Amino acid sequence: MVSASSAVRRYPLVAATLALGLIGAVLALLGQADAVRWLFSGYGLLIAGIEAVGMVRRLRQGTFGVDLLAIMAIIATVLVGEYVATMIIVLMLTGGAALEDFAVNRAKRELDALLKRAPQIAHRIVAAANGSGAAGAGPGVTDVEDVAATDVRPGDLLLVRPAEIVPVDGELVSDSAAFDESSLTGESLPVERRTGDAILSGSINGQAAATIRATATAADSQYQQIILLVEEAAASKAPVVRLADRYAVPFTAVSLTIAAIAWIVSGDPARFAEVLVVATPCPLLISAPVAFMGGMSRAARNGIIVKGGGVLEMLSRAKTVVFDKTGTLTHGTPAIARVLPELGFDQDELLALAASAEQYSSHVLAASVISAARTRGLELTATEDANEVPAHGVVARLGDREVVVGKLSYVRDHAPEAVATPLDGGELAIYLAVDGRFAGSIVASDKTRGNARQTMADFRALGLHETVMLTGDARPTAEHIAELVGIESVQADCLPVDKVDAVRSLPNRPVIMVGDGVNDAPVLAVADVGIAMGARGATAASESADVVILIDDLSRTARAVAIGQDTIRIALQSIWLGIAMSVVLMVLAAFGFIPATVGALLQEFVDLATILNALRAIGGRRDAAVQAQVAAREPATVGSRAR
Repeated sequence: MVSASSAVRRYPLVAATLALGLIGAVLALLGQADAVRWLFSGYGLLIAGIEAVGMVRRLRQGTFGVDLLAIMAIIATVLVGEYVATMIIVLMLTGGAALEDFAVNRAKRELDALLKRAPQIAHRIVAAANGSGAAGAGPGVTDVEDVAATDVRPGDLLLVRPAEIVPVDGELVSDSAAFDESSLTGESLPVERRTGDAILSGSINGQAAATIRATATAADSQYQQIILLVEEAAASKAPVVRLADRYAVPFTAVSLTIAAIAWIVSGDPARFAEVLVVATPCPLLISAPVAFMGGMSRAARNGIIVKGGGVLEMLSRAKTVVFDKTGTLTHGTPAIARVLPELGFDQDELLALAASAEQYSSHVLAASVISAARTRGLELTATEDANEVPAHGVVARLGDREVVVGKLSYVRDHAPEAVATPLDGGELAIYLAVDGRFAGSIVASDKTRGNARQTMADFRALGLHETVMLTGDARPTAEHIAELVGIESVQADCLPVDKVDAVRSLPNRPVIMVGDGVNDAPVLAVADVGIAMGARGATAASESADVVILIDDLSRTARAVAIGQDTIRIALQSIWLGIAMSVVLMVLAAFGFIPATVGALLQEFVDLATILNALRAIGGRRDAAVQAQVAAREPATVGSRAR
């Protein structure tokens, strides 16, 4: 919530207008009408002067808005003595600007979380017993000091503890290690590295400590390059033109033309002022921001944070939607897909044996195997006789049986007849041998989201017919997922900079990009609208995006577009309603039927009508209808999964 004091500091003109209005009301009650007139008129002229300076500045930048008509309306009401109308116009002018500023600038910390997540500390190895410390992260290390990541130099030996972020680019010194690179490359399954392999900064170490040798400084490492990409992408975005400003020139021209004709024909300069009183651009100034605030409120109610009214407008006009794969179209975490026992074993037995042995493994899939066994209610066997060969497998004595779990090559050393399991894209298998006999395999995969295909259909129904996938995964995996969910175009093996270039080159714009990882932060920033699946905690992506989905539900991305389309439609209806009513009043005023005092009052009815119409953007009934449609589809979805 914004406190009253911070609101006053941020919007001083609104606060001053309200304060002076209150003072004027008190003076009027005390019979000081002249004081009220001078107070309101003087303040109105001051605001007109401030707005005039801003208008000139914007004109030099090539932007024309409704400022001119507002300034002339203030001056006209002062000249005809309608000082109450002056204050109302000033309040609408400053209040509308404040509403739009609040809507557009709710989130101006795009890089804060990204910078906070950047590795700050490195564990530098400065001594090792018997020279063995450099070869691994085990007992040989005798002296490790914590230093700032920026102090690391190429050639330094660094200890990366389990589940820690790699601080700088380097090469692996340990025999082997597994790293989660999903936030950098989009690869959902952990990547195993061996001695001499390159390790990227920003990747997350597995469950065993590892030693790396730095090959770059923090400033030259992969993670910092992503931060720079985000900064450049954000800076390259063109500013959004205010919706009301697009109608400013014709509305101003029509108003001044009617006012001038009324003056010339009647010969009375008061007619000019009377026309401008009812031509105040309050419907343009206030209705669009109110509709935007209503649309943003509706989005928040649906678990969608929209960072500004301009974002809603861009969503409403989008033509292309681009998706990352890992964590966006898929869940982003490997799960057991199939248990494939050999003759003599059944699925539950094979899974129970694997999970019992994996209790003593640091492999990244161990947790998935154990979780799957517990989900089936299987009982795990404990043992004191288990030995792990990191990145290869585990040998465990479970009762009177020897169980080997791990890579195919490792299991073949114990059961030569072991054969590879055919895998689809994005799958990984672990193999088992029991008492020297091949027992089968367990396949893990990163499954697609259950509503991904329906979400593609929802986007097409909303008019976004071009769908694209950009991913760091290999092409077979990417094409397999694209076929499952119904995406037309695929670009695989993409680094962050490749994604940025790909989005910039798309012809049908505006372009929406949907992603979730650190590697998506630059492309989310450069897209016309970046949507982050923020529920998984990908803070960097969330902070560089224009829209953040707080619920782990891909369908909310299509709902964000629907809300944007509804909001802009209602905002335009409100603007046209205000313009139509104002034109009618201007014509009546031009013929002398509406004195300035009555015109000011009628103009407030116009403002009220446009505001009430704009408030329809809150959309409670439309949300209820959407929920009913989702509920109606749910039984069919469950049934299809069961098949």
